[in-house]
Amino acid sequence: MIEIKNLTKVFKLNKKQMKESKTKSNTKVAVDNLSLTANNGEIYGLLGPNGAGKTTTLRCIATIIRATKGEIYVAGHEVLREAEAVRNSIGFLTSDIKLDPQFSPDYMFDFFGRLHNVSKDVLKERKEELFTYFGIKDFAHKQIKELSTGMKQKAAIAVSLVHDPEIVIFDEPTNGLDIVTARSVTDYLKKLRDEGKLVIVSTHIMSEAEKLCDRIGVIIDGKKVAEGTLVDLLEETHTDDLEDAFFELYKRKKEEA
Repeated sequence: MIEIKNLTKVFKLNKKQMKESKTKSNTKVAVDNLSLTANNGEIYGLLGPNGAGKTTTLRCIATIIRATKGEIYVAGHEVLREAEAVRNSIGFLTSDIKLDPQFSPDYMFDFFGRLHNVSKDVLKERKEELFTYFGIKDFAHKQIKELSTGMKQKAAIAVSLVHDPEIVIFDEPTNGLDIVTARSVTDYLKKLRDEGKLVIVSTHIMSEAEKLCDRIGVIIDGKKVAEGTLVDLLEETHTDDLEDAFFELYKRKKEEA
């Protein structure tokens, strides 16, 4: 379970960033008083446009960056006081964190398995399961820099799941993937959900969120503007699909501004 209470994250901007953002303010509120709860046995989707605050939220959950205000609990552990326990409970994947290009998927899998104190026997079983499912065996000993985008993503997913975490946090897990690879990734996330794990993903792909997520939180300009099942969101916005629902929520938010 993940519980977020009034999360706010404010970044300081340098002069170059202020110029690029066309603002005179030296601060940017990336996440603004966000609260949500995601439960075991579900896929919870954070949906929003680029720059909405999705990645910042996930990084705060994963202990990579520190929240300015608010509290976050992951599997009962508070992220600031019990950061190591949080990291042991989660598998985190983001495109900004890449595997070392000089090493092979096989080496990186073993390396991170040792970091997570996975025993040799369990590590062997995990590798067999994940490398088989994602079709990694054929390129397991190639350098990562030699792999295609899809191969790199499959390897990164396998490595992030080496310790069989109870909570899986993926930031844009299918971004840049071909349709076959993307389907294998989303199918595996459903498998994890069906095993009782919590999967939380961020995406801006409406069709993916529509098919994949049990519940969805819509974030615009750092604020949560809606939350619920697909049916809930369609009823709230009087629309027929998630894309139309999103644009209705987006329109409402901009009218309030």
